[in-house]
Amino acid sequence: MGVARVGRGSFRWSRGTVAELFSGRNNSLGLLRLLLSVSVLVSHSLILGFGYKEPLARFSQGQTTLGTVAVFGFFVLSGILVTRSGSRLTIGRFIWHRALRLLPGLWACLLVTALLVAPFLFWRQHSNLTGFWDHPHGPLHYLHRNWGAGSREYPISGVMETAKAHGLAYNTSFNGALWSLKLEIFCYLGVAVLVLTGSVLRSRRVVVAVALVLGWLVVADALKHPIRDGAPHAPHGGNLNLPMLGGLSMNWLVYLGLAFAIGALFELYKEHVPVSDPLAALAALVMLGSLHYGAFYALGVPAFAYLLLWLAIRLPRPFQRVGRKHDYSYGIYIYGFVVEQSLAALGGARWGFAAYLGLASAGTLVAAMLSWHLVEHPALGLKDLRSKRQTPSIPAQATGERETTAGVLAGADR
Repeated sequence: MGVARVGRGSFRWSRGTVAELFSGRNNSLGLLRLLLSVSVLVSHSLILGFGYKEPLARFSQGQTTLGTVAVFGFFVLSGILVTRSGSRLTIGRFIWHRALRLLPGLWACLLVTALLVAPFLFWRQHSNLTGFWDHPHGPLHYLHRNWGAGSREYPISGVMETAKAHGLAYNTSFNGALWSLKLEIFCYLGVAVLVLTGSVLRSRRVVVAVALVLGWLVVADALKHPIRDGAPHAPHGGNLNLPMLGGLSMNWLVYLGLAFAIGALFELYKEHVPVSDPLAALAALVMLGSLHYGAFYALGVPAFAYLLLWLAIRLPRPFQRVGRKHDYSYGIYIYGFVVEQSLAALGGARWGFAAYLGLASAGTLVAAMLSWHLVEHPALGLKDLRSKRQTPSIPAQATGERETTAGVLAGADR
């Protein structure tokens, strides 16, 4: 993509293509993932601690919330990077890498929630643990129902139900944020099918077809109900039941699947996608306009997707250091809901929103740091365990290339 010049000055329609500018570790993906995770945390704090509707829900006339927008952002970024991963790996290594990035942190979070947080809160409520362990929806039942990332069980021994009955909580789920993980895994499986066919790049027309079908469904919803469009109101069927994952909402598969597919198309057609400042400004206007006036999911989500890609490339170099070595975004996402619910059950909301959000943010950050350093990062160290054993020495140039790629893909999904 060339640069158009006007007079003595210059007007840059494009600074190049995504293929030219979005490679290696010189990007701000770490910062974007962190901001998206914090957005989910802030969104939930208003709902869980105070039962309020957040400002974006009012601004968008009920179309969406800040947390939902952030989830769509995660799916776009995952679409880009997971597709990139699939285009470079064999099917076995692709599945292994995705499992290592997602499951160890999740399993640790489930164990901490069920065996430490829940019994502590139950003891604070009842001054003993009588009835906690043998409850029909007790901690072991919770672990059994959720270990496969299906998130089919949210309560634990009535802890949050008791908190709600006492006016301390507004939601009975222990970790409602986990609902999107099984949908993301389903998208990974879609990429895995393309890897299995031999080449993701050769199959990119399949991704185009999928994106067009999903896009047509979303646009059709928006034409009928521009304000009430979105997965909660879509007419695309009930649940798709899969082993381990449980029921997947067809409505959310359509909407989040489109976001993932848009990200995948950015990666598969990166030689043709311009990195354009004017186009990014237009995308921001379209996103804001659709948020307020309607059709956000049909118009605003694609615009938001391009804006995220542009920010990842165009933000100043200092921002590119965020999350490069230590990626706390996934830990913030999976622990934020638990920390906020725990604070609510302990009566933390009575100190006001600022104190509640501050305590929730601090507690979530500590949990995310422990998750990264004790679980996620050690697990990622196993990605190339077999290849290291089989290849005792690697040329210096190849080593540098592999390390650069690993730096990008380590945070490919939340």
